[in-house]
Amino acid sequence: MSDNLPTVEFPAAIVDLTYPLMRLRQALGDKGPVRIVAMGSSSTAGRADVVPYPYRLEMYLRQYFKDVVPRPDIRIDVLNRGKGGEEATEELGRFDVDIFRDDPALVIWQVGTNAVFHNDKYDVDIVAGDIRKGLAQLRARGFEVLVIDPQYVTKMLWDDRAELADKMVRLIREAANEASVNLFRRWSLMRHWHVQNNVSFDQLIDTSDPDKLHQNDWSTQQVSLALKNAIIKALGPMA
Repeated sequence: MSDNLPTVEFPAAIVDLTYPLMRLRQALGDKGPVRIVAMGSSSTAGRADVVPYPYRLEMYLRQYFKDVVPRPDIRIDVLNRGKGGEEATEELGRFDVDIFRDDPALVIWQVGTNAVFHNDKYDVDIVAGDIRKGLAQLRARGFEVLVIDPQYVTKMLWDDRAELADKMVRLIREAANEASVNLFRRWSLMRHWHVQNNVSFDQLIDTSDPDKLHQNDWSTQQVSLALKNAIIKALGPMA
């Protein structure tokens, strides 16, 4: 990765969330730690020496409520429940232990990548159905949910995966809309960087990854910053 890091934009039309984060806002006004659960696969769990987004998000949110608001009494914990190689189909079975028992103020669910990457193992329509089931379970229990769609990287655009990736992104968007939950459009954001900001794939992906699937440290940082900004904006002004 070059030291000359590119400049990227965070367009509001892509990054902004649709719904206010009312439950998270309420939790931030109460006493005690505020828990956010990050459910997902390898880009949540982390890979190699790339620091994954949950740890970055925790740091950025803690910094914000220490230095910007400031509310030093607020403690935010982002619990990393990522597990590499999994998809919504397997993750549904982990909801009880990895989400429900922690009663988080916000659930972030990164989903859809493995349905495309392991297209010999998964059917995207079945995965989309499992995403709908999961969102229904989360909403029935009153959780606030933010879905993250796949990363825009080389492997997701090779061979027959490009059309499948577009379909998966569309199905995730439809599922989020139907469940009235927020969607963080990682796919569109990274595509904007590549197409509009002239960021090469070598600058977006971890070049040590033979699969050319995972983001590098810099692009993970940029996505984490965009996510933090989106969450702060959706919270609205805070005293």
